[in-house]
Amino acid sequence: MLVKIEHLYKYFNGEPLLKDINLVIEDHEAVGLIGVNGCGKSTLLNILMGDLGYDKTDDGLGSVEVSSNCTIGFLRQNSGLESSSTIDEELHKAFDKLITARKRMDELEQQMTHLTGAELEVVSGEYAELSAYFEANDGYRIDVNISRILNGMGFGDVPRDRVISSLSGGEKTRLALAKLLLECPDLLILDEPTNHLDFTTLMWLEDYLKSYKGSILIVSHDRYFLNKVCSRICEIEQGRLTSYKGGYSAYVVQKKHNAERQLKEWEAQQEEIKKLEDYIVRNKTRASTAKMAKSRQHMLDRIERIDKPLMFTRPPKIKLEYDIEPTKDIVKVIDCPLVVGEGESRKTLINSLDMHIRRGEHAAIIGANGIGKTSILKLIQGIIPHERGNIVWGGNVKISYFEQEHNILHMGSTVIDELTDRFPSMTPAEARKALGAVLLTGEDVFKPVSVLSGGERAKLCFAIMANTRGNVLILDEPTNHLDLNTKEVLEDVLAEFEGTIILVSHDRYLINKVADRIIEVKADEVNCYEGNFDAYAEAVSAAGAKAAEQAAEQRRIQAEQDKREQKAISYRSKEQRALDAKRRARVRELEGLIEQAEVDIFNLENEIADPEVAANYGLMTEKCNLLEAKRTELDEMMDEWAELSE
Repeated sequence: MLVKIEHLYKYFNGEPLLKDINLVIEDHEAVGLIGVNGCGKSTLLNILMGDLGYDKTDDGLGSVEVSSNCTIGFLRQNSGLESSSTIDEELHKAFDKLITARKRMDELEQQMTHLTGAELEVVSGEYAELSAYFEANDGYRIDVNISRILNGMGFGDVPRDRVISSLSGGEKTRLALAKLLLECPDLLILDEPTNHLDFTTLMWLEDYLKSYKGSILIVSHDRYFLNKVCSRICEIEQGRLTSYKGGYSAYVVQKKHNAERQLKEWEAQQEEIKKLEDYIVRNKTRASTAKMAKSRQHMLDRIERIDKPLMFTRPPKIKLEYDIEPTKDIVKVIDCPLVVGEGESRKTLINSLDMHIRRGEHAAIIGANGIGKTSILKLIQGIIPHERGNIVWGGNVKISYFEQEHNILHMGSTVIDELTDRFPSMTPAEARKALGAVLLTGEDVFKPVSVLSGGERAKLCFAIMANTRGNVLILDEPTNHLDLNTKEVLEDVLAEFEGTIILVSHDRYLINKVADRIIEVKADEVNCYEGNFDAYAEAVSAAGAKAAEQAAEQRRIQAEQDKREQKAISYRSKEQRALDAKRRARVRELEGLIEQAEVDIFNLENEIADPEVAANYGLMTEKCNLLEAKRTELDEMMDEWAELSE
């Protein structure tokens, strides 16, 4: 047990934000902490870190216990990095104790050359202890581990001597996370760790955290991330914390069942309370029954009242239909450069874009931040001009476009005018019905669009799309600003839409549920993958394994070449020949071991991705630990192979 919280309360201005919180975090556990904004997630983290106090009950209950040997690493929203340090200097701080031990070992080595007898024995003992500590904590692989984490977190091409103050806010957050991973605390607390990460880095981080040796507490709105990493979901709702076994998808199912059960329990208790109250009112004034009424009053007073469960919030109704079936080929993009900006700000994002969307496909466009995914949607619609190549749309195509900044809306118009101006045949009553379907009701329909929240503007756009009746939906980040209820409704509607969808989104949960084809855009190529995001991730993993096999084959070819060159070398002594023969034998042995380790790692990664394994916590932990051990073993063999090959 690393953390144990019991009967914790936290009041602000006399009102409870957190009520009777109970939470235990065990060793090697990944816990996701979720809840609406303002529910108390950050407050709970700050209490756990000791940065904020908490309140107790009148009986003195309320405690936060952290294991005495437990180290905690907390990724805060502000990075906490030293601005004047370089990347290399900052990451080496994660190994301060090991570096200090190494310096002391160097000092002791110098001393031992001049000592004898008892003094030498004392110094040798201290050196042996430090050496064992240094080796047990992977001290000889500090630079290797730093390189591995930097590459995974997207800093592979960034010079290590770059000063941190020159990094962007997103880069600082990623570097702070990299430093935390190198420190490897017993409990890793991550507050919205997926912000500023592209898909490639996210996938690497998910794999890394799945095999993390310690425990993890994650606050995140990224449902796909929670599904991949977490073995338990804890939700704060109405000030109380409820724990659910499994990832996010398992939480959704259990939450629904819990809500139904809690509602039944509350209704049953309300019925019991009503009967007692009725009996008391009818009998407390009559002498013959006053004693019984008093007894009932005592029963009523002793009842531990169940909080009324959150009432089910009516979700919006989004209906996306179309009237005309388009041709088979929806759009073809042939050899088109993607150019944005003008004059000095002009920039070519993609030299040559080729893309083909067919009728009925649900295609998701993904790629690195800044690659131009949104610009692609504008390019194919003619909003951005193209200088060469062709963009050919099929017949009977009717586009319905969701623009992520909602620039298609007129900020000065009222909500209802946005509909009636676009659809002149629509009566005010029909317009109000259409707006009511997306929960824009009452006097809200007469508000200016400019005062609506991001979520309300998105819902207005969905109302416009529903009445446009397009057979091709072009969607740019449609789930931004949406509450969970609306996200789930939209996901179901899009998944069932029989027309064509071209989607850009960072919401991998949405992509996984809606897309049947992934288009990955890079500066020099466009790759297509059949299936949803899970299928894409599996294909990328398989491609990585193939690349590793090719690298192993290249090493074998190089090794053969080295053998031929070595045969031409004349040795000056039998000792040299013997040593070289021993080295070559070890190189051959390592090549075989490395190849087998790469195959084992590939197989373990596939096993971990199996839903049956993911559902078995014990087996999942065993597989993850074995994977980490194999990776460490492979790195050590690679280092030895490289040294011997040189």
